[in-house]
Amino acid sequence: MTKKDFTHLDNKTGNPAMVDVGEKQITQRFAKASCRVILGKEIMQSLNEVSELVTKKGPVFQTAIIAGTMGAKKTSELIPLCHPIGMDDCKITIEAAGEEEILISCTTRVTGRTGVEMEAMTGVSVAALTIYDMCKGFSHDIVITEMKLEEKTGGKRDFKR
Repeated sequence: MTKKDFTHLDNKTGNPAMVDVGEKQITQRFAKASCRVILGKEIMQSLNEVSELVTKKGPVFQTAIIAGTMGAKKTSELIPLCHPIGMDDCKITIEAAGEEEILISCTTRVTGRTGVEMEAMTGVSVAALTIYDMCKGFSHDIVITEMKLEEKTGGKRDFKR
C-alpha cells in the first residue's frame, strides 16, 4: 500500500484530510454493524428471569439502546475525519445469543453523499460500553467482542459479510 491508497490522507502532503464528497452521487445508503457482549452465566440467568435487567442506574438494555442511538448521531464529533450527516434512521437491537452472551446490532440509513457504516459501528460500541458500565457492579469479567460491519449498501461498492 502507498499513501495514495489511504482515502484520509492528502496525496500532496501526507497529512490527514477529510474526503471530499462534494462530487459524489446522492444515494440511499445503509449499514449494519454488530457486536457481542459476553456477560457470563450469572448475569444472563438474571436476564432470563426477567425481560430487562434493572440496576441502580436503571433499565440496562433500554438505556443502552438510547445511548447507542445518541452515539451514532455524534459519530462525526468522535471520529475526527467523519463527515457530519443527518441520519434518516438508526435502530439498535439487543438479544440473547447463547448461555452467556448478547448480540447488539445497529442499522443506520441516510440519503446522502457518504456512507453510514461508522455511525453503525459507533452505535454498537456505545451500546456495548453502556451495558458494561451498568453491569460492572455484578462482574468485571464482561467482555465486549466481535465488533464488525455486517453490511453496507449505496456507496462505491456494496459489502455483505
